[in-house]
Amino acid sequence: MKDYLVKATVYDGKVRAYAISSTDTVEEARRRHDTWATTSAALGRTITIITMMGAMLKGDDSVTVKIEGNGPVGSILADGNAKGEVRGYVMNPHVDFDLNEKGKLDVARAVGKEGSISVIKDLGLKDFFTGEVPIISGEISEDFTYYFATSEQTPSAVGAGVLINPDHTVLAAGGFIVQVMPGADEEIISRLEEQIQAFPAISTLIQEGNSPEEILQRMFSEEEIKFHETLPVTFRCKCSKERVENAIIGLGKEEIQKMIEEDHGAEANCHFCNETYRFTVEELEEIKQL
Repeated sequence: MKDYLVKATVYDGKVRAYAISSTDTVEEARRRHDTWATTSAALGRTITIITMMGAMLKGDDSVTVKIEGNGPVGSILADGNAKGEVRGYVMNPHVDFDLNEKGKLDVARAVGKEGSISVIKDLGLKDFFTGEVPIISGEISEDFTYYFATSEQTPSAVGAGVLINPDHTVLAAGGFIVQVMPGADEEIISRLEEQIQAFPAISTLIQEGNSPEEILQRMFSEEEIKFHETLPVTFRCKCSKERVENAIIGLGKEEIQKMIEEDHGAEANCHFCNETYRFTVEELEEIKQL
């Protein structure tokens, strides 16, 4: 099953829901950054949630998130857009611990239980929308639940999970975001809370082969769900050799000449996707003439 997400509404539009299968996308991030198991889970949960947040946008809008905890993985940065494209990286990819007391990957220990989550939305306007909240658990899903309630004043339930194989590849990854819209009464909210509390681990459902649609159907069981859109999901970076070339041009001819004489070429690495771009002396000579 290729990665994709679905958008849906329940309770006559008073609740909106997103569900995603992101196994291949998270595995691509793990492969590119060589993350170890616990770090893969932290980065994978972040990427999964940001992909769904991107799907809430329109057109060329985008969202960028930075998680800065006091744990050993350091900062986690990811961005997504309305097309289902996402990218992300973690400052220290080689962090891993024994399973926690619940038998799960100890993401909270890796991320840290103190720090902040910053969200920046580029909505094509003059000013960006920005929001920042403190980390409350380091488990990431709970932290984003708190973010939506506090910064966007939208009561939400956020779930994201990643299962890792013994060889450290990604076995399963997925998630959901459920949000209460204005007009929902207390009865709907109470039923929603019961449904989410009784819901099994999202990564287990993905591992069992449940599609995003089936995940929401299982969550809301007898309720009528209206599916609105499906969106393919992929790890995709904005970087390119052309962009790096333009950046080199911006350094000026004197700096380019130094690269030629002192470094005998140039090399640039993209933090987001870990792609390396190399320029030979001959290429730099051509760039210098532009």
